[in-house]
Amino acid sequence: MSVAAVVKKAAANTISQPSSRLRLRKAALTLTPAAVDRLKSLYNGPEPRLLRVGVKQKGCSGNSYSLEFTDKKGKFDEVVKQDGVTVLVDSKALITVLGSEMDYIQNKLSSSFVFSNPNVKETCGCGESFKI
Repeated sequence: MSVAAVVKKAAANTISQPSSRLRLRKAALTLTPAAVDRLKSLYNGPEPRLLRVGVKQKGCSGNSYSLEFTDKKGKFDEVVKQDGVTVLVDSKALITVLGSEMDYIQNKLSSSFVFSNPNVKETCGCGESFKI
């Protein structure tokens, strides 16, 4: 191999490609198949609605999840799209909800959305409130 070829090959190896500014990131909230099915059935109405997940300060341990229907996205809401369902996460609750999984559980006495949050440090006895 000639000297010029070696220099050209070395120069080609040292030139780095510009990295992409777009990075894949984990969703703020993931939905189980049961939650997706329930949300699809709730969204089948005459007017389009979205579900906003938030956190309010209440309960024994300090925080509690809040769910509300809304007509439009708030300015700073995080949009979570999964399996054809869109859920909004309130910007004030984003740090608290980050990495959580939303499930829908139905038994003989009740049915509800349940959150599995890896950031929770403490929960109250009834399970309605939590502490980060």
